[in-house]
Amino acid sequence: MSSLIDRRSFVALCAAAGIPSRLPDQLWTDATFDAPEKEMVAMAAITKEQVEAAEAVLGLSFRDSDRDLMLRSLNGALAGYQRLHVVPLPNQVPPAFYFDPVPVGKRPVGQPKRPARASLRTATNIPPNESEWAYAGVAALSRLIHGGVVTSRQLVERSLARIEKFNPELLCVITATKERALEQADRLDAEAKRGKFRGPLHGIPYGAKDLFAVPKYPTTWGSPIYKDQVLDVTAAVVERLDAAGAVLVAKTSLGEFAQNDTWFGGRTKNPWNTTQGSSGSSAGSASGVSAGLYPFAIGTETQGSIISPATVCGVSGLRPTFGRVSRYGAMALAWTMDKVGPIARSAEDLALVFAAIHGADPRDPSTRSMPFEFDPTLPLKSIRIGVTQNMMQPPDTAAMRAAAASGGAGGAGGAGGAGGGRGRGGSPEAAMANYQVTKAVLDALAKQGATFIPVSWPTEPATNALSCILNVEAGAAFADITRDNTVDKMVLQDANAWPTTFRSATMVSAVDYVLANRARTLMIQKLDEFFKDVDIVVGGGSLAMTNLSGHPQIVVPTVVGETRNQGVSFVAALYREDLLLRLAHAWQSASDIHLKRPPKFT
Repeated sequence: MSSLIDRRSFVALCAAAGIPSRLPDQLWTDATFDAPEKEMVAMAAITKEQVEAAEAVLGLSFRDSDRDLMLRSLNGALAGYQRLHVVPLPNQVPPAFYFDPVPVGKRPVGQPKRPARASLRTATNIPPNESEWAYAGVAALSRLIHGGVVTSRQLVERSLARIEKFNPELLCVITATKERALEQADRLDAEAKRGKFRGPLHGIPYGAKDLFAVPKYPTTWGSPIYKDQVLDVTAAVVERLDAAGAVLVAKTSLGEFAQNDTWFGGRTKNPWNTTQGSSGSSAGSASGVSAGLYPFAIGTETQGSIISPATVCGVSGLRPTFGRVSRYGAMALAWTMDKVGPIARSAEDLALVFAAIHGADPRDPSTRSMPFEFDPTLPLKSIRIGVTQNMMQPPDTAAMRAAAASGGAGGAGGAGGAGGGRGRGGSPEAAMANYQVTKAVLDALAKQGATFIPVSWPTEPATNALSCILNVEAGAAFADITRDNTVDKMVLQDANAWPTTFRSATMVSAVDYVLANRARTLMIQKLDEFFKDVDIVVGGGSLAMTNLSGHPQIVVPTVVGETRNQGVSFVAALYREDLLLRLAHAWQSASDIHLKRPPKFT
């Protein structure tokens, strides 16, 4: 059999994909590409009976004469698939297409230019004890570093000490990057002595989800399959934070291959209640910020992986617009849905981090540069704030009790999604408690000048049907270990775990995948029409819908404690992270909930 591709072409392909220079030679084997026909896996010819069985899986029904005509084409395609399956396609190689959240025929519109404003940093006192140091935010620590009160090395050593002390219980850090962090801190302190500061993140320690590549350290993706993997490339988000002066102290835990909070080392814990998991998949990023191990961390979200753990751990999380932050050097799960964003204790801190990491990167063709400036003084009356009607009215608890007594369903579910306090679901008491929490947020915003527009969130399409987009892309990202059954080594092995999803994804037709993306286009157009009337929505729509559309979302805490944590979320128009952060900051300026700390780690 002739070679499908020569070595030079393969190396060129890898270079174009941004794969480090030494990796292609590790991937290339002449035996793979030039294997004699007899060494290829034998694949029996497809029969009419098999076609008929496949039709049942795909929801189709053809005539027997149709099947006769299809056999030649199908068997020819099978030979092509056989050749395709021997082409080395590491996770870093993207498909030859990319997603754009901007509706067809529209131009992206970002925030307007505003006059210069005062720095985010505010005056702060020197923390009197170790707990106060641990829970000082990014802005406060920045002030201390710029004032010469504390050095980066001191902050880094404190962070590393807390990781060593608390990580055995929390399991929120997979690898502490001690040597790199201390070397970087000393370098930044030397710059500070010369009066050179790289910005508000200069000298501040942070954690990054362990799907971002960092040379000389394992990048495990949370899986025993890759626990010894070391990639000779620096993820773009780490590069940008290096340039901004932030110091990476930890590669934080993630649910294996970015799902839930269970990885090969165990289950990452919620610091408010360590009998519970922290949720996922940015599990360790949220848990470590909540426990005061690092002031901020970087996570990723495909469908809830920033919003959910931030809610559960009682911290603040920002999922930016799709394409705002480069994913170069990060594990790919779903190329058209993956997003990178920060987790911190306050909206103010999120703004400082986001300002450092957003922007276009030619190595990630989905990225786009759009202006961003967080203005904490922007009048709330200038923002068109939408609130769904059911969030503005108390639940009818009497009707809920009557429905329950007659065997009917409880109240209608709210539009909050994860992190939004799910409206009216559950018991009448829970529904009333959720309403009161939402009311407290709306009242606080109203006192600062906000007015609200009653809205109805667009009718959600069959997002369970569109879920094939995520599943198929994830299945393609890990097709190699699915085909050879290496997925058998993964931690979780049940109906809802990745191995089952990956295998099931191979049964989705390419036609249905494309149809789902066309339906996604209609959903994007519907949301574009919706956001003509509002800039931001309290609560917002479902996580599935807004992740598919690429809209930005933030969640900040409204209730924290050992029994439950709850947050309020805001969803904004594309590229309006500034408004998300402004509204979240307004709530936090009227509340001290985000300043509360889990007692066990205080």
